[in-house]
Amino acid sequence: MNKVDLIRSAMERLELSRKDAMALVDGLFEDIQDACISGEPVKVPGFGQFKVRDRAARMARNPATGEQVKVPAKRVFKFLPAKALKEAVMAKRGGGARKAKKSPARKAAGGRKGPARKAAPARKGAAKKGGAKKRR
Repeated sequence: MNKVDLIRSAMERLELSRKDAMALVDGLFEDIQDACISGEPVKVPGFGQFKVRDRAARMARNPATGEQVKVPAKRVFKFLPAKALKEAVMAKRGGGARKAKKSPARKAAGGRKGPARKAAPARKGAAKKGGAKKRR
């Protein structure tokens, strides 16, 4: 669903003109945006909360190089769904959360404290694809 769909729904549900429905939807979004910019949470019972949180500066690691990188502090926007909304979404999914079955290999590896299994050796043939032959 997008903004046009929301406007169309408001037109049908409230029997408004297109112009009035557009003003209603735009005004609602502006009010939520203004409240969040000022740091005030927007709570809609049965739906959820829109809020802004401050994240502290921290040190992270670049996964490609392993180098430490400083991540600056910033404000982040967050939506926290209400319990009623979560339950409605999960009920629609097919009766709640399903537990994933663990494979036998995971069960055995999860409880033991020994060294991890060795990885399979890399194939040598995979690296030779498309390579040029050397001439003497």
